Amino acid sequence: MQFDHDNMTGVRLSVDLVNLRADGAWTEDRVAAALHQHEIRRIELDERAVRGLGEWTELLRAPFLTETVDDRCTAVNRLLAAGTAGIYLTAHDDWRPHLHFTPETESLLGRVKAVTAGGLAVFTTEAEGARLGACAREGCPKVFADTSRGGRQSYCSPRCANTDAVRRHRRA
Repeated sequence: MQFDHDNMTGVRLSVDLVNLRADGAWTEDRVAAALHQHEIRRIELDERAVRGLGEWTELLRAPFLTETVDDRCTAVNRLLAAGTAGIYLTAHDDWRPHLHFTPETESLLGRVKAVTAGGLAVFTTEAEGARLGACAREGCPKVFADTSRGGRQSYCSPRCANTDAVRRHRRA
């Protein structure tokens, strides 16, 4: 399965925010850097926005922790209901046509909610309900969106995969 990596802002931002929170590195500067990296425009962060994004990020974890397609769809639908305010197609700033899930005039929190909820919905559709997951290494709280060709990712990173392989080897 091939994914259009240019249209994955929402799912990649979701992963990065959830993992930033899981790392205990949730600071205004780190949140701003994540938003900037994913081309979120008009970043006006203050304590209230950082707190609101943190609360939203806790909700973003749910689709990654599900076991079934139905449960994942339910989790994403909850995010869509809470985070979107009308979908429309646009081609602003010389970008190719893409979807927006809330008006550009929405607050930063509203825009992040919309892009993450919408991104997870689009990715879940393209991945046929699969490919969102939590790291299989015991004690690792990170999540991932599997865009690999084979679709068999179980770990958030090669480091966690290697650490777990060494642990299994030592037990044997």
